Amino acid sequence: MSKFKVVHYINQFFGQVGGEEMAHIPAEKREGPAGPGLAFSKNFGDEAEIVATIVCGDSWFNENLELATEMVLEMVKEESPDLFIAGPAFNAGRYGVACGTICDAVQTELGIPVLTGMYVENPGADMFRTKVLTVSTANSAAGMRKAVPTMAKLALKLVKGERIGASVEEGYLPDGVRRNFFDKKRGSTRALEMLLKKIAGAPFETEYPMPTFDRVPPMPAIKDMTKATVAIVTSGGIVPKGNPDRIESSSASKYGSYSIEGVDDLTSNTFETAHGGHDPVYANEDADRVIPVDVLRQYEKEGKIGKLHDWFYSTTGNGTAVASAKKFAAEIAEKLISYDVDAVVLTST
Repeated sequence: MSKFKVVHYINQFFGQVGGEEMAHIPAEKREGPAGPGLAFSKNFGDEAEIVATIVCGDSWFNENLELATEMVLEMVKEESPDLFIAGPAFNAGRYGVACGTICDAVQTELGIPVLTGMYVENPGADMFRTKVLTVSTANSAAGMRKAVPTMAKLALKLVKGERIGASVEEGYLPDGVRRNFFDKKRGSTRALEMLLKKIAGAPFETEYPMPTFDRVPPMPAIKDMTKATVAIVTSGGIVPKGNPDRIESSSASKYGSYSIEGVDDLTSNTFETAHGGHDPVYANEDADRVIPVDVLRQYEKEGKIGKLHDWFYSTTGNGTAVASAKKFAAEIAEKLISYDVDAVVLTST
């Protein structure tokens, strides 16, 4: 019996091209398996083989979404595979978005079964879990040994057209589709066991987890804004012309700190947006539409606020991993505290 043909998509890191410094490379196709594809091949056994591996830089894909998708689709089409696999991306935000994007395109445009894998907090998971079958993985590549067998087993089911069970059985992220299955214990027994554990203070796992939200108590109101130092922090991607820090247009891995000392107005000659999630025309024409430097300077002159902080802090918020966002927030907060900033204007797009 002939083996099922698989095409595998990975980023520049797992393709052993390099790290962040090589995230700009365009897509290229290689013959056979590479990186984690070698582990997939071992788990496929005699049933499937990776006939080609597509390696692409995370930044290049996300900054050239239409072109990248078109190029990768053509590479996949050339191989006429039975299955397409992307990742696993773990908690790498740009990688996750790329995996989800190309998987969605392959199954929609080429009618080929697809599978990817990533951490539940990866922005790609939020964007594509209801469209693309996504295996739940660990936070980092340290979970590769567990992720690959789970993905390989599910991949073989997909390519054979076998029934896909519930997420709790197969290990994929819940996709909003309810699938029935038989449990060893009936519902009333499981519910009673869970209740007894809860009463006893023992660990238990609910079958229907409720969403949890951060409860952040508001800070006390500022008593006198006429003496307050006000700073600006944005996820709208406003940067000096030319984007000197090369902040990514999506799934940002960094933020920038930029001086506005003595600046009353942000002009099209001096500032622009690096954001890739919206039409940038209006922001590029006048960056004050995203961060209101002009208005705050006017308030400063009129005595409505004490002072506009000499620096603003900027990144792009679309597709940025939760872990990265938390890291940015902690570092920016530390800087604001060190400058005795009293209030912050937060803006987005």
